Amino acid sequence: MSIKSRIRTIPDHPKKGIMFRDITTLIKDPVGFRLVIDNFTQRYITGEINFDTIVGIEARGFIIGGALAYTLGKGFVPVRKTGKLPGEKISHEYALEYGTDKIEMHIDSISKGTRVLLVDDLLATGGTALAAAALIEKLGGVVAEMAFIVNLPDVGGAKKLAEKGYKSYCQTEFEGD
Repeated sequence: MSIKSRIRTIPDHPKKGIMFRDITTLIKDPVGFRLVIDNFTQRYITGEINFDTIVGIEARGFIIGGALAYTLGKGFVPVRKTGKLPGEKISHEYALEYGTDKIEMHIDSISKGTRVLLVDDLLATGGTALAAAALIEKLGGVVAEMAFIVNLPDVGGAKKLAEKGYKSYCQTEFEGD
């Protein structure tokens, strides 16, 4: 069984017309979770993509990013939703495919020149990834690459990231919304 076959689709969530790609079925499966982490590890252990730390986007990016940071011997930095970080922070508001949101990072989490691998579970519109990249860059960091389990190419996020000059890698994709 593949990574894609272990991902559940939930129609009309969080609103009518959205086909929600739920990775909880993938990560609860020990073989599926290992496939995901092994795939990313094999890609990044070569050193072809040079980066210093991994940044994961709340919440599923924490699961993937934390495990990957462990396998690669890198540090992990969380990008959180508003009000979750206790220290001094910066924030960025952005549009979602179904509303708006705001994310934050501690101001001391990324130093000038730090090269970052940005990790999340799914690439749809690219809004969350672009917002996280904006935070990283405000702190002086450089996004070396963005990594996702799932790409929804019909929604256009991968194209948007490429147009902005970001490299991205996705393990699988689903056609449609």
